[in-house]
Amino acid sequence: MRQTFTKSERLCSKKVLGELFKKGSTSGPDATVQTFYLFPFRVLYRPHPTDALSGEVPLPAIVITVSKRNFKRAVDRNLVRRRIREAYRLNKHLLPADKVPPANIAFLYTAKQIISFEEIEKGMKLALRKL
Repeated sequence: MRQTFTKSERLCSKKVLGELFKKGSTSGPDATVQTFYLFPFRVLYRPHPTDALSGEVPLPAIVITVSKRNFKRAVDRNLVRRRIREAYRLNKHLLPADKVPPANIAFLYTAKQIISFEEIEKGMKLALRKL
């Protein structure tokens, strides 16, 4: 697997983002979005529809969010976002090959301070294995 992060791997659609973050979509019997917490991330993901699986399954589209409440300066938010993106790019091969990867993934950075790349990468590896 190539260690790139292409435009098709970025989640940009407002409609899809709205469905991913819709209130109440993670609980109940008809939950469309699954979630788990693994420091320093809260991960939300939506599985591929079962009827859309034919042939090659594309890599999931991801979005990375860093709270403005915790990091007032855009420079700090961008630094954290770059570190998360790099950790994903280097470790996306850890997505399980034996099962279908999720269609969309949202990584919400929950730590209150900027942590090192090594800690972010460790959390990313655990999160990708858990998906």
